[in-house]
Amino acid sequence: MKILCADVGGTSIKSAMVDEQGKIVDFKEVPTESSLGALGVMENLRKLLATYEGYGAIGISTAGQVDSEKGEIIYASENIPGYTGMKVKKMMEEAFQVPVKVDNDVNCAARGEAKFGAGIGRKDLLCLTFGTGVGGAIYLDHKIYGGKNGVAGEFGHMVLHPEGQECTCGQKGCYEVYASARALVREAKKLDVHCDNGRKLFERIHQGEEAFCNVLDAWALQVSYGLVNLVHIFNPSMVILGGGILEQELAFAAIQKHTYDGMLTSFREVTLVKAALGNKAGLLGAASLFL
Repeated sequence: MKILCADVGGTSIKSAMVDEQGKIVDFKEVPTESSLGALGVMENLRKLLATYEGYGAIGISTAGQVDSEKGEIIYASENIPGYTGMKVKKMMEEAFQVPVKVDNDVNCAARGEAKFGAGIGRKDLLCLTFGTGVGGAIYLDHKIYGGKNGVAGEFGHMVLHPEGQECTCGQKGCYEVYASARALVREAKKLDVHCDNGRKLFERIHQGEEAFCNVLDAWALQVSYGLVNLVHIFNPSMVILGGGILEQELAFAAIQKHTYDGMLTSFREVTLVKAALGNKAGLLGAASLFL
C-alpha cells in the first residue's frame, strides 16, 4: 500500500508518496504560510494533498503536542496561530475519505530513523532535535512511548538551571534555553552582533578564532548535561541527534566528547549518532504510522 505523507512545520509543508520499503516519490514542498492561522494552514495542507492520487492512507507529521489517538493538537506555540485544538485527523479524513494518522514531528522523526535510518535494528532509542528549541522522542520496545496523553519527550523543558534564564514556557533554566541552536547563535552574537546564524559562526570557527571555538565548546557542554541525564534515566542503546547544527562535525564531536565524559562508566555503551534521514525523517515516520 502506498501512503500519502505530509510534514507540517512552521515554515513549510512537505509531502510525498511513500511505499512499504520507504521509497519516497513525488516529493513536494510549499510554504506553510503560518500567518494565515491554523485554518489557513490546514487549507494549504488540503490543497497540497489533493494533488496526489493512488494511495490508501494519509500519515501526517506535525509541529506541536499531538494526541495521536484522536489526531488533535493538544498544544502548539503561536508559530502557527490558533493551532492548539485543531482536529487534523477529522478534517483530513472528511476531505479525503481514507484513514488518517497524525503524530508530533519529533516522534515521527524517531520512527523514521528507527525503521529506515540511523536506528535500524534498535528496539530502543532516544531522538533529540536541536533547532529553535529542543524536541525529543522516546522509542521503547519498537514503539513510541507517549506517556499518559501522548506528549512524553518534552526534553527541551527539563529544568537544568533553576536560577537561570527564562524560557518561552515561563519557567527558568529550561534545557532548550541553553542547548538549542538558537542558544548557540545567541552566545555568538555576544561576541559579534553580525554573527547571527550558524553558518557565520562556523565560518569564524573554521578560521580558528578562539573565542568562537570556546562558544561552541561551552554550548556542547550544555547539550551534554541533558544527554547525560537522559542516558542515566533511560539507559538506551542509542541516542540520535538531529537538526541542522548537528551536520557540522565539530559540533557533533564536541557534544560526543562532553557526553561520554559526563556519563557513569556503566552507561558508556550507548551509541551517539547523527540523524541519517535529514528533512525526510518526518515523512518516513508519518508513513511508519501505518507500516
